[in-house]
Amino acid sequence: MPIVKTLHWPDEQACEAFAQALVQLPEWGHALVYLQGDLGAGKTTLVRHLLRAMGVTGRIKSPTYAVVEPYELMLGPSPQAIWHFDFYRFTDPREWEDAGFREVFASPGLKLCEWPDKAAGALPAPDLQVHLQVNTDLSRTVRLEASTRLGQALLAWLP
Repeated sequence: MPIVKTLHWPDEQACEAFAQALVQLPEWGHALVYLQGDLGAGKTTLVRHLLRAMGVTGRIKSPTYAVVEPYELMLGPSPQAIWHFDFYRFTDPREWEDAGFREVFASPGLKLCEWPDKAAGALPAPDLQVHLQVNTDLSRTVRLEASTRLGQALLAWLP
């Protein structure tokens, strides 16, 4: 049974604070996270805050046209692989195999997936789903849903 937690972010600083809290859990680097919400809901903004909180420097761009942007961080003696996916323009399931995504999702590392519904059937089940909704005052209602042990540990970690 999934565990659900709902948050309210009055502004972008709340999103940034959430990102900084979430990345403190060591297991975070192995999660599969689905990011869902309408255009402009803040999915890419959240990813940018997560990557910055993990130590990514330089430009963090949206993978809307490339489908995936890979990152690698040195955390201790071994590298940490991070993949930021945006499946918004994903239309052909053959792309999944041709791009080698099956191998990426089978490998260790953090996978952040925007528009996962566009790749439904190809993606494995997520550890954590983040549903972002823009309110009339431009604040965000954030529904977090965890259905794996890792996802549940992430939710338990959050204040």
